[in-house]
Amino acid sequence: MAELNLRDYQLEVVQRAVARENIIIWLPTGGGKTRAAVFVAKRHLETTPNAKVAVLVNKVHLVDQHFNNEFREPLKAYTVLPISGDSEEKNFFGCVVRDSDMIICTAQILQNALTRTEEEKHVELTDFTLLIIDECHHTHKESPYNKIMAQYVKMKIKGERRLPQILGLTASPGTGGGKTLEGAVNHVLEICANLDSVIVSTENYKPELTQVVPRPMKRYDIVDRRPLDPFADHLKRMMEMIHGFMPAEELISFRMFGTQEYEADVVQLRKIGEETENRLLSQCGIHLRKYNDALFINDTVRMVDALRVLEEFYESKEGFALDGTDVFLAGLFEANHVELKFLAEDTGFENPKLVRLEQALLEQFKGAAKCTKCIIFSKTRQGTRCLLDWVCTNPRLMDADIKAAPLVGAGTGDTHMTQNKQKDTISMFRDNKYNLLISTSVAEEGLDIPECNMVVRYGLLTNEIAQQQARGRARAQDSVYSVVATEGSREVRKEKINEDLEELTSLAVAQVQRMEREDRQTYRRKIAELQHAAVIGRAMEEQTRDRARHRFTAAQVQLSCRGCFTVVARGTDISVIENSHHVIVNAAFKDHYTVGGPIYFDRRFEDWEPGRKISCARCRKDWGMEIKFKKAAILPCISISSFSFKTPQDTRSPKKWKDVPFPVEEFDFLKYVESLDLDLD
Repeated sequence: MAELNLRDYQLEVVQRAVARENIIIWLPTGGGKTRAAVFVAKRHLETTPNAKVAVLVNKVHLVDQHFNNEFREPLKAYTVLPISGDSEEKNFFGCVVRDSDMIICTAQILQNALTRTEEEKHVELTDFTLLIIDECHHTHKESPYNKIMAQYVKMKIKGERRLPQILGLTASPGTGGGKTLEGAVNHVLEICANLDSVIVSTENYKPELTQVVPRPMKRYDIVDRRPLDPFADHLKRMMEMIHGFMPAEELISFRMFGTQEYEADVVQLRKIGEETENRLLSQCGIHLRKYNDALFINDTVRMVDALRVLEEFYESKEGFALDGTDVFLAGLFEANHVELKFLAEDTGFENPKLVRLEQALLEQFKGAAKCTKCIIFSKTRQGTRCLLDWVCTNPRLMDADIKAAPLVGAGTGDTHMTQNKQKDTISMFRDNKYNLLISTSVAEEGLDIPECNMVVRYGLLTNEIAQQQARGRARAQDSVYSVVATEGSREVRKEKINEDLEELTSLAVAQVQRMEREDRQTYRRKIAELQHAAVIGRAMEEQTRDRARHRFTAAQVQLSCRGCFTVVARGTDISVIENSHHVIVNAAFKDHYTVGGPIYFDRRFEDWEPGRKISCARCRKDWGMEIKFKKAAILPCISISSFSFKTPQDTRSPKKWKDVPFPVEEFDFLKYVESLDLDLD
């Protein structure tokens, strides 16, 4: 084991895992948690008869990253396979597990395999002897990690003795929203109960850990508020005109424009409109949210960026008016567009936060070494796009030889990145072809990003875990962690609160560790109580959901477009493929939608492939996409966010398919083909 070269603090935290105890390793980002896990895995494979290890991650890109960068070389004497959504091995997961010593996969793939019935795809938890769970603080609520561990805990309570050993890895368990020591302790205990583990950290080698993972210098780069903001004032007057157009004040007490609270208000307004089929309210809710987004962007980046968001939104609706509401809303923007453009181009009222950000970047990059690297964390994909445009059009930043690139979450939308593009961007950052990443939270956790000289938190409101993950990216010597914000803003207050919550987390972990060390009987009793309560709670929740799913028959439910309220299908027209893809099997549904451009994914799927976008033929609302199933059936695959469900009692707009009030049948391919009445002669 000497070739792994663990440091003393790493050797200290793995001792109980080597002794086959279930543990959570708590070390800061950059402290070598994964390296410690490799050590435990290798020792386990060497000393355990018929050993079988699963490394679970919560993001697809971490599968190959862990395999290539951490596990492959030290475990080259063993059969180690990475399995992700686009790998062929996923389709024969059960067979691959039986033929391998270790697999590295997303938790969702393992969760799917535990519920599959086909022999070549199915596995049992008892097939494994060790589960390594990366970023294990996500083991709560309805996460794939917690679904797997819920099954584990249920089997344990029933007396199953062949369960695998658990090794969790985290940089911060957090407080779970707790603001007191008692609340934070209860959260840490809950995480330990969910993982059936004790939490360990270094006690004897803290100085060594501090030397290996030095804390960056924290700096508050605070600016004064804009003394005048005529652009934002004009947007707010337009929003007031929309409020005057709709009679909604008696329904909702609206809060201040340009806040997250107001965003919640207009989301509720839209929901009320959809569920009462009041298009005036629903459309005003959609447009007011877009104006609120523009206020957010104006507060974060430039006025021209905020205006561009509105221009793109109204360009997408150009030439379309279903009723007087559309005419009014489009006309309001058109009548004010010239004035907004004039105000947005007045540089006398630009954002002071950008001025301070420019100073911080120039201080870091001007005359610095070529290997200098920086990450700016922004709240939204839209924000990263705007910041990138600002950097790339700023002559002073370009003169400092800043080479910037965005890094955002994977997906298929215009503002998303493919997973391959993410990998390429990080690789170019590592090779100094880029030296500045402008990122959403995707770069906070897990990604193998080189040590940075400066991390900037720009206009962010996040929890203490995200704050610690972001700070952990600033690991270069004499690095800087900068918070760019407005004096007295919520961002500053939240950052200060997160500092307190980070300290609270440390105190809570220490108290739990002391309880486990000094009064092990009390600790074990508390963990057992939490586990029994969780099992009972999940059983009751499932019963409640099952009753809700059978409240109505599929024939009693109608689907209507959330954009125009046209009834387009019945519940009996919906089937589900592999508990994931909800498709319409009634051929008449095609009369209600139009098709757009093709949709592409940078991965392949076993039984289906994406087709073209689909949208409402009446109001243009995006409905989802067509898919080709088994290379034969072209089926509309619909998004639940595009439809309301009319029942005999009310109209509902559920966010998830599991919350629809009727049972959805599994798709029967043969029955569907027969219904097409094809001439097969």
